[in-house]
Amino acid sequence: MSTELAWLRGLCVAALLSGCGAPEVNVEPDGHTETDNQGPQTPGNEERPSGNDEVDVASPVGLHGQLKIVGNQLQDQYGAQVQLKGMSLFWSQWGGAFYNASAVNSLADGWKVSVVRAAMGVENGGYLTNPAAEKARVKTVVDAAIAKGIYVIIDWHDHNATQHTQQSKAFFTEMARLYGNKPNVIFEIFNEPDGESWSEVKTYALEIIGAIRATGANNVVVVGTPTWSQDVNVAADSPITQYSNVAYTLHFYAGTHKQSLRDKATYALSKGIALFVTEFGTCDASGNGGLDLAESQRWMDFLNNNKLSWANWSLFDKPETASALVPGSSTTGPWPDSALTQSGAFVKQKLLQ
Repeated sequence: MSTELAWLRGLCVAALLSGCGAPEVNVEPDGHTETDNQGPQTPGNEERPSGNDEVDVASPVGLHGQLKIVGNQLQDQYGAQVQLKGMSLFWSQWGGAFYNASAVNSLADGWKVSVVRAAMGVENGGYLTNPAAEKARVKTVVDAAIAKGIYVIIDWHDHNATQHTQQSKAFFTEMARLYGNKPNVIFEIFNEPDGESWSEVKTYALEIIGAIRATGANNVVVVGTPTWSQDVNVAADSPITQYSNVAYTLHFYAGTHKQSLRDKATYALSKGIALFVTEFGTCDASGNGGLDLAESQRWMDFLNNNKLSWANWSLFDKPETASALVPGSSTTGPWPDSALTQSGAFVKQKLLQ
């Protein structure tokens, strides 16, 4: 973020402290500003984010601080609606070479991401097999994001999380104790339920969220929804009410999921739940089908119109359509245009707009 934007936030704080009642300046992740004429915030709301005293005031976290869910919106600690935009890393057990601080820094500096997602693989040689190694990869990414002042999603990347409730509970308890005082951190507790009913997912979610909250951590928690995180309408009809700061996962692949899924999302928002697109692809649901940039743009318009946060799948060099990088690309960045796939070039352009 520019020094001008930091100056604007500083001007706002100064105005509030002087008692002049100047309208608050809300600084969005994409750099534009809006005025909120609802009057001054209380001085207590203008404090630096707790637990992150060294944060760069011009970084996304420096500008927005602790996130919260209010109605169907993701808001910052000043009450402004926030739309985070960024990249998801690939399954950690296979894409672990990209789980390094340099890659995070390259995304923040060169692609201007405000969020990065650490997709910790659980099955297939992931956390269940090598918990120490997978946790180390996640912590490397989280620590780098905190140092850079961007948001980070700790993702339990599992299709069968209801079968691994105790392992998930132990993992998120540990992560919440480590990072619960960091405004950067978002917990995604179930990537993509596939055959599970919403009742089963909800029961699992209540146990995991309860464990997170028991540590004192009040960070935003994102809960997966049935059918590979598409049935947000079902979750909207029976939302989690026992805990606050809960959002629901919406995933799409533009070549497969079109207006009917946007209709489900519109319904869910109308019912008052918050959605977070923690993963999407510019191709079909296989990750390796034909690129559909026209439908991807329709989705971008929908996300922007509704201020829905998103992370693109994925920062990886696997030879498939969804990868942002061509095979053999640097695992640390920065990445020249020649290293970007068609998907990667499209998404980077959206991030820089």
